[in-house]
Amino acid sequence: MEQLLHYVWKHKFFPLKELKTTTGQPVEVIDTGLANTNAGPDFFNAKLKLDGVLWVGNVEIHEKASDWFRHGHHTDPAYNSVVLHVVTLADTEISGSNGKAIPQMQLTCPESVRANYKELLETDSYPPCYRIIPSLSTLTIHSWMSALQTERFQQKATLLAERLKRCQGNWEDAFFVTLARNFGFGLNGDAFECWAHRIPFRSVDKHRDDLFQIEAIFFGQAGILADEDGDEYYLRMKKEYAYLQHKFGLVPMDASQWRFLRLRPNNFPHIRIAQLACLYYRAHGLLSRIMEAETLQGVRDILRGGTSTYWLTHYTFGGSSPARPKTLSNSSLDLLTINTVATFLYAYGLHKGNETLCTRAGRFLEELKAENNYITRMWEQCGMKAVHAADSQALIQLKKEYCDKKKCLYCRIGYEYLKRK
Repeated sequence: MEQLLHYVWKHKFFPLKELKTTTGQPVEVIDTGLANTNAGPDFFNAKLKLDGVLWVGNVEIHEKASDWFRHGHHTDPAYNSVVLHVVTLADTEISGSNGKAIPQMQLTCPESVRANYKELLETDSYPPCYRIIPSLSTLTIHSWMSALQTERFQQKATLLAERLKRCQGNWEDAFFVTLARNFGFGLNGDAFECWAHRIPFRSVDKHRDDLFQIEAIFFGQAGILADEDGDEYYLRMKKEYAYLQHKFGLVPMDASQWRFLRLRPNNFPHIRIAQLACLYYRAHGLLSRIMEAETLQGVRDILRGGTSTYWLTHYTFGGSSPARPKTLSNSSLDLLTINTVATFLYAYGLHKGNETLCTRAGRFLEELKAENNYITRMWEQCGMKAVHAADSQALIQLKKEYCDKKKCLYCRIGYEYLKRK
C-alpha cells in the first residue's frame, strides 16, 4: 500500500540493513523532507547522500516504479527536481521530462508495521488502539491533546468563515446565526440555523426597542404562527407578524423542520426562540459585549437571558404551565460558551491579529468542566480522562477526524501503535 510506504519513509521505519539504490549506490537518509499534501512530489527538500554525495531535493514514492509513467510524471517538469524515487517494486527505470535518469531505491514496509496497521483497520474494538493508551507517557498525550484542540479551533473557524460569507461579512449577524444553531442543542441545530438565516436583522433593528415586535418576527419566520385559532397573545402576535411581514416582505420557513420528539419542555423551539428574542432585545451589540467579557461569569451573565412574561407560564402557544423563569441552565450556558463564544473569540482573534482573544478562547475552555457525552466516556474507559472542556473538545476531534475516518497514520497514538514490535 503506497500510503503505508509514505508513512514508513516519513518516520524512517527502515529495515536494519544498508540502503542502496537499484544500481548499488549506498543511500544515507539525513532528512526525509517535508510531506506535500498538494500537487507535486510527495516530499520536499529531503537531504540524502547518494554514493557519499550530498543531495538536497524532492522525493517521490510509488508502489511500483512504472507508476511514474502511469501518473505522467515523465512529462511534468515539476518532477525533474526529484533526487530519489522510493518504490516497493522497481519494475522499470525512470527519467524526468529532461531525459535525465532518476535514482531509485526499493523499500519494503516492515512486517510489524504492516501487521499493526492491519490490526488498526480491522479490529472490532473501538478505538482500535485502546490497548496501548495506558502505557503512553503523559507528555505524549498532553502534546497530542493540545494539537487536537488547536486543530478543532481552526476547523470551526473555517466553518465560521463560510457562515460569515453568507452573512455578507457581518460578524454580529454571523454570531447570532451560530448562537441560534447551538440553541438547537443538537436535535434542532439545522432548523435553528435555517431560521436564523431568515431573520432580516436590519429590519428587526428598526423595532429593537419593542420585544413583542421582535418576538412577532422571530416566531413568524419560524413558521409557527400559521394556526387560525389560539389564545389572545397568539392572535395578537399573528396580527403583528402579518403587518411586519407585509412591511418587510418576509417569507417564513417550513414549520415541519422543527423537532419535538424526546425533547423536554424547556428545550421546545418556542422557548428557545423566546429566549433568543429576549437576548436580542436586551443585548445590543451582542458580539461586541461578548468580546469585551473577560470572565466566564461575564459571558454567562450576557447569555443567561430570559423570556417575556407570557413564556413564564407557557411552553408553547396556548396551554398554560406553572409559573417559572425560562432561563438557560449552567450546563446549557457552558455548551454555548464552548461551541459559540470560544469559537468566535478564536476566529475573531485570528481575523484581527489579536492574540489576546485567541488565548482567552483557550482559557475559557480550560476553566469549563469537560463535556459528559458518549465520546468522552468512551475515552475515559480507555484511560484518557478529559479534565476540562479543552480536553473534551480534543477528544471529540480525535474520534471524528481520526478514528471515524481511519486516519491512524496521521494520529500520534496510531504512530505509537504502529512502531510496536
